[in-house]
Amino acid sequence: FGQNLRDLFQMGTVNLSVAVWVGFIALFGIAADGGVVMATYLDQLFDRKKPKTSAELREVVIEASTRRIRPTLMTTATTILALLPVLTSTGRGSDIMVPMAIPSVGGMFLQIVTLLVIPVLYYMWKEFKMKKELS
Repeated sequence: FGQNLRDLFQMGTVNLSVAVWVGFIALFGIAADGGVVMATYLDQLFDRKKPKTSAELREVVIEASTRRIRPTLMTTATTILALLPVLTSTGRGSDIMVPMAIPSVGGMFLQIVTLLVIPVLYYMWKEFKMKKELS
């Protein structure tokens, strides 16, 4: 109680530098990869099953998202685990590497939201197209 969390976790201030922007670029690449894995499998399953009703559409989205959740979570977990030594380093070069790893690790925790958002948006888009074709 009353403990400064920055002191507790030994966190200093990090200036927005080129290294931080490189970390953001890496994060965007990894996050886009997770979305591509999910969307590609959704496309493949839609082409294979060709759902006709909204209920069938929902079943296909649930099946595709449950099958691709493990590879996406594994990518997220390996990225976080690989960057933990970089985040905790204090030796030579850590003044550049730690700010580069901070956006990637923080963004990987938000990557988990992508696992939920992409299938929902995909379902909404396909349902809209299906209703548009019927009318």
